[in-house]
Amino acid sequence: MRAVLLKDFGPPDRLAVAEVPGPRPGPGEVTVRVSAVGIQFLETQIRAGLMRDVPGQAPLPLVLGKEVAGEVVATGPGVGEAVLGSRVLATTAAVGGYAELAVVPADSLIPVPEALDTGAAVALYRHGATAEALIRAARVAPGDRVLVQAAAGAVGTILVQLLKRRGATVIGTAGGGQKLTLVKELGADHAVDHALPDWADRVREVAGGVDVVLDHIGGTLGREAFGLLASETGRQVVFGFSSGAPLDVKPLELLSRNLTLTGFSARALWSRPDQARELVTGILDLAVEGAIRPVVGQTFPLEEAAAAHAAVEARTTVGKTLLIP
Repeated sequence: MRAVLLKDFGPPDRLAVAEVPGPRPGPGEVTVRVSAVGIQFLETQIRAGLMRDVPGQAPLPLVLGKEVAGEVVATGPGVGEAVLGSRVLATTAAVGGYAELAVVPADSLIPVPEALDTGAAVALYRHGATAEALIRAARVAPGDRVLVQAAAGAVGTILVQLLKRRGATVIGTAGGGQKLTLVKELGADHAVDHALPDWADRVREVAGGVDVVLDHIGGTLGREAFGLLASETGRQVVFGFSSGAPLDVKPLELLSRNLTLTGFSARALWSRPDQARELVTGILDLAVEGAIRPVVGQTFPLEEAAAAHAAVEARTTVGKTLLIP
């Protein structure tokens, strides 16, 4: 089968398609013929050698890829054959998704509704569960003013839509006209270019303070967003630092303004499979109803995995980026 191999850490051109033996499912596993696989920003950092411990003990060369969709074509010992032929979402054991075939734990399988294509399902899969869990962690209530950073990204596009369903006033930040247009199309009340030096002042003009910040950027932008929080009610949920620098806030700053700062780990969410499955199923149902829109911004064939990684790193993408075997 064809797979994208990472032979050594470095820039995107370290990714190359090669013919490799097809994987065989072990006990409690199935093989999925992959029709779409999502690219995560974290995977670009692993490829670059910045987070080498994340794939566990997998040696080089390795095949990246965690979130896949496709058809179950083989089952391992202990797995019934009833799942054969099913269209499913699944999560690999950290690696193996950038390929025509991927082995996944059988207990990770989530059926893809007939009304959704597999690419749309991948766009909603792990990021949809993250978005819903973030909103719950932030205790968003109708009328809350919520600032969504990187609102044109894979998580942000879903957050904007779910927040509007909650009755929140949504301020989405993004960089550049195309991304800002998308944020408005998804229902945000205000879209602000965070590349502008006075972006925080523009948020104040349209919303005053904000009750909630959902922060995936950290660094300077996360710090400026923290300054927008309304005293007494403000809460910021940090779920990443794509800027490369974590949010720097001192305890006294929280105490003096009676603010709440919460850390959120998607890894912790997926360590509770029943909760994650409930969240994913709910998001897929909303998409089937037409209540939310999956955003697949760009797709690449396996042979162009390097270009896909380069685009994600350059922040030129919107929504979810997919590889199509």
